Amino acid sequence: MDELMAQRVAKVDALRAAGIDPYPPRSTRSHTAAEVTALVEQLPEGVTESSQIVDVAGRVVARRDMGKATFVDLQDSSGRIQVLLRQNHLTNYDHLKFVDLGDFIGVHGSPILTRTGQPTVAASGWSMLSKALHAPPEKFHGLSDVEVRQRQRYLDLMANEEARHVFTTRSKVVAAIRRFLDGRGFLEVETPVLQEAAGGAAARPFATYYNALDEQRFLRISLELHLKRLVVGGFDRVYELGRIFRNEGFGMKYNPEFTMLETYEAYTDYVGVARMVEDMVSSVAHEVLGRMSFSFRGHEIDLTPPWRRITFRDALIEYGGPDLEQFDTANTLRAELSLRGVDIGANTGFGKLADLAMSHYVEPQLIQPTFLLDYPIELSPLAKRKPDNPRLVERFEVFIGGFELGNAYTELNDPIDQRERFEEQLRLRAEGDDEAELMDEDFLVALEHGMPPTGGFGMGIDRLLMVLTEQPSVRDVILFPQHRTVKE
Repeated sequence: MDELMAQRVAKVDALRAAGIDPYPPRSTRSHTAAEVTALVEQLPEGVTESSQIVDVAGRVVARRDMGKATFVDLQDSSGRIQVLLRQNHLTNYDHLKFVDLGDFIGVHGSPILTRTGQPTVAASGWSMLSKALHAPPEKFHGLSDVEVRQRQRYLDLMANEEARHVFTTRSKVVAAIRRFLDGRGFLEVETPVLQEAAGGAAARPFATYYNALDEQRFLRISLELHLKRLVVGGFDRVYELGRIFRNEGFGMKYNPEFTMLETYEAYTDYVGVARMVEDMVSSVAHEVLGRMSFSFRGHEIDLTPPWRRITFRDALIEYGGPDLEQFDTANTLRAELSLRGVDIGANTGFGKLADLAMSHYVEPQLIQPTFLLDYPIELSPLAKRKPDNPRLVERFEVFIGGFELGNAYTELNDPIDQRERFEEQLRLRAEGDDEAELMDEDFLVALEHGMPPTGGFGMGIDRLLMVLTEQPSVRDVILFPQHRTVKE
C-alpha cells in the first residue's frame, strides 16, 4: 500500500471510529446537477435563492477551503454543481477533513445563485456516500496515456469529458438505429453466439468447448446465416445488433470483439438496401448530432443522400489500379500486382488479390460516402451473381473516411449454387486459407426450403461511431477493448 492510499485508509478508520459508515447502503437524491442548475437559472430577476429544497449527490472533483466555508464541486452523469458548506450551518462541518477528491458525498440544501453568478447548493446537511482509496486522475491535464485510458476506462470516463460524450453518443446512435429500423417494419431478433459452424464471413473464429454436449463450438463471426434462416421461416424484415468475435489482430480499424448490425429484407436487392443505408446513416446523424456534415481526419464529410456509386472495376481503374478484365486470373493479377510493388501473400487466389488491389489503390481515396459495387464472385460466396456477368456478384461495400463501414448483398437463394460455393471455400481452406468459409449444412437445408429474393446488409457499429464522433481508432469507441494480459 502506497503512502497516499494509506492516508485515505486511515480516514476510513477515523470515520468509522466517529460512528460514520464510509460506505452506507443507500442515499437520497432528488435532483441531478443539471436539474439544480436549471432550477437556479429559472429564478426570477433579482431572486437569488430557490424555495425548493434539494438532495444532490456526486463525486467530489474540486475543493476550495476558505476558512469557515468550503466550496466543493460535485460531478454526476449530468454535469457539475457547486456546493457551499458553511461551518455555522452544519453540525458535522469538522468531518469535511475526511473528504478527498474522488469521494462521493450527498448534500441537502437550497439552490442559490452566488454573487459571481454560479448556480450552487447551499448545504444544510451532508453525508459521506463512498470513500475513494485512490486519488482521481490529475484534473488539469486529464488522462492522456492511451493504454491506461482503454484498460481502465473508468479513469478515462472520470477524467475526460470527451470520453463521456463519445460513449453517450454511442448509446444514442444505437437507439436511433433501432428507431429507424423499427419504423420501417423490421423485427429485432437474437441469434446464437455459440455456433456449430462459424459462417457468414471470411474470418478465423474463436473456438471453445461445450462440456455438456462434449462438442466443439465457435463464437460467431457473423449474424448472417441465422438471420437468413428467419427469412426462410417467414419473417420478411429482421435485424440484430450483436457482438461478433473474430480471431484476428488489433488495429486502428480492428478489435477481435465488436458490435455488428445486420439487416435482411425480403423482396428487395442490393440497390434497395443501398437506399436504406444512406437514409439510415444520414437520418441517425441528423437526429443524434443535429447535422449531416462534419470533419474527420482532416476532411469535411457530407452524409446527405444520395451517396456516390461506382463499380469495383471502375474504381480500380480510376485510382490507378489494374483492370480486372485484363488481368482476370490469379496468375496474371498476381504478376501485375507484384510488378507494381503491391505486397501480396503466397498462394493467394484471385479474390484475395483483387481485394488487396482495392485496399491498396481505392479504399484510402473513398473519403465521401461511397458505395463500391459488383465484386468478383471469389470474394463473395454468399451473394447472388449478376445476371449479365456471372463472374461478378450483386454486392456493395460502403466507405466513409477512407475505410469500409458496411457490406451488402443481393442474397444468394439458390441452394445448389450455394452448396457449390461452400465446397469451393472448403477447397481453399484445405489449401491453407484459414479464413475461408466453413460449411453450414443446416443452413443449406434451410435454403433448400426456399428463401425469397432478399437484400442483406452488415455494418460495424464501432466504425460508424469512429466517423460520427471523429475518433482515430475503433478502440476509442469501445468501452472495454481487448488487451494483452499484463504480467506481473
